[in-house]
Amino acid sequence: MNTRTFSPSSGNRLTDRDLARFPGDTLFDRVGRAVCHAGCLPRKELYEAWETARRVRRVFRGGRIVDLAAGHGLLAHLMLLLDDTSPHAVAVDRRTPPSGAAVHRRLAEVWPRLADRIRIVDGTLEDFEILPDDVVVSIHACGRLTDVVLERAVAARARVAVLPCCHDDACDTAGLTGWIEPALAIDVARVHRLAAAGYRVRTQTIPAAITAKNRLIVAAPA
Repeated sequence: MNTRTFSPSSGNRLTDRDLARFPGDTLFDRVGRAVCHAGCLPRKELYEAWETARRVRRVFRGGRIVDLAAGHGLLAHLMLLLDDTSPHAVAVDRRTPPSGAAVHRRLAEVWPRLADRIRIVDGTLEDFEILPDDVVVSIHACGRLTDVVLERAVAARARVAVLPCCHDDACDTAGLTGWIEPALAIDVARVHRLAAAGYRVRTQTIPAAITAKNRLIVAAPA
């Protein structure tokens, strides 16, 4: 991938014009071609979801996948493709974009086993029931929504992974802004709250070339 001519951070939609960018038989290239055919997915969403999913699947196997603030639901699909031992996945968002159906349809054409294993739910993050065996995931749930995702997972004692964004004044900095910049302070406070709740926490990053909001928090009950 030549990031100088094809930036993974671009918000431009992937379309059939981009098919030549995904020529191989790797899982990533096959997914890339499928979402190009869908013609609606912003480029950066593909790279964010892929880099997040593959890191999370190195740590968490099995379990129902619950993708909160899911948008097009690509992360839910990738989590199943990377580990087929998960029975199914649920993509939850207040208002699922209509184009999410196109993403699902194109992926299910390539991997028919996905057709009946992804459920799309329109609803609030607060209302969807989280179960202890779930793997809760979320990419760029804006501001305080990331905290809601973490709180829901902790309440159920479920495994969780988040890639936060849009750190704002509603988020807790734990009084650390005298030493470190506010967004980092917010994520440090999140890690400490998870640890205090009895979670083992891993802190990672996805490539900054994809997004500057690239800190990944992965946690499981100890």
